Amino acid sequence: EVQLVESGGGLVQAGGSLKLSCAASGFIFNDYVIGWFRQAPGKEREFVAAIARKNEQTYYADSVKGRFTISKGNTVNTMYLQMNNLKPEDTAVYYCAVPKDWSSLYTAEYEYDYWGQGTQVTVSS
Repeated sequence: EVQLVESGGGLVQAGGSLKLSCAASGFIFNDYVIGWFRQAPGKEREFVAAIARKNEQTYYADSVKGRFTISKGNTVNTMYLQMNNLKPEDTAVYYCAVPKDWSSLYTAEYEYDYWGQGTQVTVSS
């Protein structure tokens, strides 16, 4: 069974940094796609970033370009999201997710099939 576990969230002041991790298990191939999403209370879950491990293609939402960096880890089952210059509007629960179809960098929630439990990121003014 595929399982995803996020970690690294916490409370930071505006302008600070956090590094989120996503650990995956249950995969037998190393070319899968992983995406990051976030959801604030009362808002829709929104796309943040995605990476294809096969060719290291990345894609970012406009709201985080230049501030967030997605990267693969040292092992096939690890992925990171480095978040710099955090803003209060970045406050949300952050989720990593994996689609069954690995042919593209998807940005829609419904394209993803496996989800972690989420990690809370809170940015104070």
